[in-house]
Amino acid sequence: MALAPVPDRPRILIAGGGYVGLYTAMRLLKKLRRGEARVTVVDPRPYMTYLPFLPEAVAGNVAPRNLVASLRDVLTGAEVVTGHMVSVDQADKVAHVRAAAGDALELPFDHLVVALGSVSRTFPIPGLAEHGIGMKSVEEAVSLRNHVMAQLDRADSATDETVKRKALTFVFVGGGFAGVETIAEVEDMAGDAARAYRNVSREDMRFILVEAAGRILPEMGADLGVWTMEKLQARGIDVHLETSMASCVDQHAILTNGVETDASTIVWTAGVRPSPALTRFGLPLGPRGHVDTRPTLQVRGLDHVWAAGDNAQVPDLAAEEGAWCPPNAQHAVRQAPVLADNVIAALRGRPPKVYRHKNLGAVAGLGLHKGVAILFNRIKIKGRPAWWFHRLYHGSRVPTLNRKIRVFVDWFLASLLKRETVGLIELEHPRDPFTEAATPAPPDERA
Repeated sequence: MALAPVPDRPRILIAGGGYVGLYTAMRLLKKLRRGEARVTVVDPRPYMTYLPFLPEAVAGNVAPRNLVASLRDVLTGAEVVTGHMVSVDQADKVAHVRAAAGDALELPFDHLVVALGSVSRTFPIPGLAEHGIGMKSVEEAVSLRNHVMAQLDRADSATDETVKRKALTFVFVGGGFAGVETIAEVEDMAGDAARAYRNVSREDMRFILVEAAGRILPEMGADLGVWTMEKLQARGIDVHLETSMASCVDQHAILTNGVETDASTIVWTAGVRPSPALTRFGLPLGPRGHVDTRPTLQVRGLDHVWAAGDNAQVPDLAAEEGAWCPPNAQHAVRQAPVLADNVIAALRGRPPKVYRHKNLGAVAGLGLHKGVAILFNRIKIKGRPAWWFHRLYHGSRVPTLNRKIRVFVDWFLASLLKRETVGLIELEHPRDPFTEAATPAPPDERA
C-alpha cells in the first residue's frame, strides 16, 4: 500500500463528492486562508449529480450531462481522488483508499468529513434484483428512458397481444418524491411519444404506482397528497396504497393486495438507506445505519470527524425533541456550509455552531406544466404555478453558473420545440454491433 505524501499543512479529507461533499469543499476553498489547509475529496465518480432532476432527465426535459458537475472543474483548488474509501483508522487518522487504477493509498488527515450519501433501500423480494430499475444515478435515469422507449418500439411491432400488454405495463414502487415525479414524467413522455406510433396509443398503456403507506408524498401533507393522487388517477395511473410488491419473478408483478400483472418495466423508488461502507469507518452508527451526529455536525465521540446529508443522523432542532433531519437535498445543501464553517472554526480554535434550519417547504414536478408545492408549511400551490416554482427553485440549486445556464437553456428550447422522444436503445450494449462484425463467421457461413 502506497503512502500518500504527508501534506505540508492540515488535510481536510472529504469522503464523497455528492451534495454535502461538493458544497462543503466549495465553501472550504472559498473561506480558508491561503496555505491554511489542504482539501482532498475522494469519490468513485469524478462528478456530482443533482438528483432532483433525474425524473426530468428520464423525460428528456434536461440533458443528462447538464445534471452533473465535474469535481475537478469545480474544485480547482482541491485534490480530487477518484476511488473508493475502503476503511478508516480513526486512532491513527489514516484513510485507506482504492484508487480507480487499482492502486491502494493511505491518506493521513486531520479532519474527516463523511458524506457518502445513500443507496437504494431494497428488500429480499423475489425477482427484484434481476428486473428492478433504480433511480439513484444519472446512468439509471438514462437507462430507464431508453428502456421505456424500447418497450414502445417492441409493442408497436408485436403481433401477440400478451407481449404488447406486458411491454406497455409500467410498475413503480414507492410513493415519495422520486416515485411520484418519475411515474408522472414517464407517463407524460410516453403519452407524447405514442403519437408517433401506428399501433400504440396512450390507452394501451398501464401505469401502476405502489405505496406501502396510506398516502403518497407525505412531506406535502394529507390534502396535497390526496390532490396529487387524484390528479394521477385522472391521468389513468392506478395508485395502490397500503400495498407492497411481493414478487416480480420473470417480470410478473404480484402485489400484496392481490393484483397481478406482467410488466416489462419495474422501477424501484421505495426509499434510501445510508451507504453500507460506513460500517468500515470506525464510527458510531444509529439503529438504521446512519452516523450518529451532534447538532454541530460532529460525530459523537470523535471531534475530528464530521458528517451530514443522507448518511448522517442529525438532530432536527427545529422539530420536536428526538427528531432527525430527513434525507433530502434541502438539508444537504444547507448543512454543508455550516459543516465547512465549523471545520474552519475547529482549525482556528473556535467553538462550532449548531445546525438549525427553517423548513422552506417542498416542491414536486408532475410532468410538463404540472406540479404541486407547499411553502413554509402553509402556502399551498398547485398546477402550473407549482411547476414553475419547482423549476425555479431547483434550477437555482444546480451547482455552478455553467450548469444553471445549460439547464435553463434546455428548458427554454423544450418550450419552443416538440418534445424529443428518441430512445438510444442500443446504449445498454453499445459494442455488440462491432463485436458481431469483428467476430469471424463460422466456416459454413463463409462458404
